[in-house]
Amino acid sequence: MAFSTDRLLQGAPPVEVCNDSAYYFPLVHGRYEVKPGLVKFGTDFGNEAVDRQVFQFDSSFAHYRQMKRQARAEQLSKYYQTHNYTDAVASAIARFIVHRLVQEHPQHFQLTSQTGGTLSVYSQLTGEIFYLNAAYRLQQVQAVEPIEPPYVSTLDALASQLQDDITVVSRSNDDHWISAIHLCYPNHWSAEAKIGREFATVHAPVAGMTAMNQRGKAIVQTMITRKPSVRFAWGLSTDTRLNHHPVPPAGVAIDTWQGRAFNPQQPQLYLRIERQVVWGFPDCDAALFTIRTYFRDCHAIKQDPRLNASLVSALQSMPSNSLVYKGLDVSREAIVAWLTQEP
Repeated sequence: MAFSTDRLLQGAPPVEVCNDSAYYFPLVHGRYEVKPGLVKFGTDFGNEAVDRQVFQFDSSFAHYRQMKRQARAEQLSKYYQTHNYTDAVASAIARFIVHRLVQEHPQHFQLTSQTGGTLSVYSQLTGEIFYLNAAYRLQQVQAVEPIEPPYVSTLDALASQLQDDITVVSRSNDDHWISAIHLCYPNHWSAEAKIGREFATVHAPVAGMTAMNQRGKAIVQTMITRKPSVRFAWGLSTDTRLNHHPVPPAGVAIDTWQGRAFNPQQPQLYLRIERQVVWGFPDCDAALFTIRTYFRDCHAIKQDPRLNASLVSALQSMPSNSLVYKGLDVSREAIVAWLTQEP
């Protein structure tokens, strides 16, 4: 899955046809389930070394990058929030992201020690250089093009180099909360609504989560103290726009923005898959939760009898409250009919 920096910076294929990205199909068993589904990080799902990367890059990077720039420019606070994000946690998260990027992608990221204890992080993908102090706090940025608005923290700067969204969970004594969210590719939820909330409150709107919400503290304990893990979530969308914030930008109609209007006469349908990595930091009672979004064109899935049967079966097994939550209550029957009709 090698790709060139030139290809990344000069343009990108549509995300649903990017042919060098990792491939995942989390509904292979044909059942819709709401469960933690945590698997040991590094498990090979068919992508070999890429499955051992926390942060995955491919030739659609330029598109992901542009979507983050647009989201930040629209309104930074709509996509980036912190709450009681302590210096200790912020330092640990920033240090991890920097060193993981340098370890996993040395061709794209370089870390250099400067005089006086300052560190510089160079992103070949964007041409940006970040200067950090010994605690990994952002001091200065050099960029080849204006950054609007300017980066306000190390997390903001680093997240803007990724094809992932970032969430951080913090804990103190018997309390836990979402302490940081950098969410430029939201799938019908918002940073503003979730920041500072505990597990059960964050997931209360999710259909089928009642039992898991009752174990919220235990799940957070697992996230922080157990070995790193990966899980997957999926849904259907009628477009491949990464940003589905509940509130559209000014001047954009909500019906157009939602991406959930399936038209059987002109069928456009995509499997939206999230690869979520959970990495705990027990020394500072926190966990990092990354979200990498992929799209698969259902026209292609329809051509594969095994995959298509799994998708149809999973849709048919989805309970009514989950259909409403996923925005499929009106369109499921039409989608299933389209998927099962003869060519």
